[in-house]
Amino acid sequence: MSADYSAPSAGPLAGVKILDLTSVVMGPFATQILAQLGAEVIKLETPEGDNMRHVGPMANPGMGHIFLNANAGKRSIVLDLKNPDGCEAALKIAEGCDVFVSNVRPQALMRLGLDYESMRQRNPRIIHVSCCGFDQDGPDAARPAYDDLIQGATGVPWLMKQYGVPEPGYAPTTLADRVTGLHTVYAVTAALYARSQSGLGQSVVVPMFESMAQFILGDHMAGLTFEPPLGKAGYARLITPNRKPYVTSDGMLCVLIYNDKHWKSFFEAIGESKGLGTDPRFVTHSARAANIDEVYAEVARILRTRTTAQWRTLLDAADVPNMPMNSPEDLLVNPQLRATGFVSNTLHPTEGPLHSLAHPTKWSGTPPAQSFSPAPRLGEHTRQLLKEAGYAPEIIESLIQQGACRTASKMD
Repeated sequence: MSADYSAPSAGPLAGVKILDLTSVVMGPFATQILAQLGAEVIKLETPEGDNMRHVGPMANPGMGHIFLNANAGKRSIVLDLKNPDGCEAALKIAEGCDVFVSNVRPQALMRLGLDYESMRQRNPRIIHVSCCGFDQDGPDAARPAYDDLIQGATGVPWLMKQYGVPEPGYAPTTLADRVTGLHTVYAVTAALYARSQSGLGQSVVVPMFESMAQFILGDHMAGLTFEPPLGKAGYARLITPNRKPYVTSDGMLCVLIYNDKHWKSFFEAIGESKGLGTDPRFVTHSARAANIDEVYAEVARILRTRTTAQWRTLLDAADVPNMPMNSPEDLLVNPQLRATGFVSNTLHPTEGPLHSLAHPTKWSGTPPAQSFSPAPRLGEHTRQLLKEAGYAPEIIESLIQQGACRTASKMD
């Protein structure tokens, strides 16, 4: 049985309807944020389903942890887009949507007849958002792209090597996917605003490579900003090997003594106003930046002299920024995240008790709903969505029989 579903009635995007042909992380991450903000999101899946359905751990097949955490608030319809009737059903659903979001390569969308020009003929108000690897005006337009590849292509492993790891490596999170996903969210909302002024939709391309290049170069162009260069690439404070959680006498602590006020307060708190507090390496922001390796190494030496609890008490009293080094387990019981409702316990109708994450922003006038529908089983809402698109029951049965679409009951 499908879970009961009612379209979101709260949030700044209430009334916006999105057809979501995305999979893995980048696109689903973006469209879940849009769903949390009140949009109705229809997740269009192939018969095989989103790849992340099959990445464990999972309580039941097809409901992997990453999928559950990126697809709540959506309804799932399964259409075989290589079947002409399946593709026609997708276009018919798009006629009633405000936004179409895809991370299928644009060349493949064109072959399927799901490109912007094809959709615009059916719905001139459609906002067609293509999340792809590369800007389509460049020589790499047709290349495939994945998080690891884009991290590598935009310099993340190079930066890790500068940071002091034994060999180049990727950031241990889907950094490129999630950065690009956030670009997708604002692209959708900005395009909706533009349509409110013009009455017309448009095509928007959100490329991973350019999105991540902006993210990395904004920090690390450094001397290469200038022509001729005034130095090499890399923001020294971010890549010094001494920028890391500090070892205390009994654990670890994250501390950032950043501006002049912080340093003055820190030296006063440890009785070094007349000592390190007068050291030329520490007296100005520019001096600290020029000697950042030595500055952080000296702080590391000092932090070893007291316990974590002693340092937290001292640093809090001096208003010097510090935080514990948390693990994922710590975050799930973190008092701040629990008090704000960002982390909560929910009950999925098929997967049982889960930890769920809310939207992190707060709104005074149009707050997002406090809860939304659970991540759907594959094809859970196929019949419902086809009926809403205007298909008669007998036509829906015919589409199922010929394989143009599938339902959750066929896969259980």
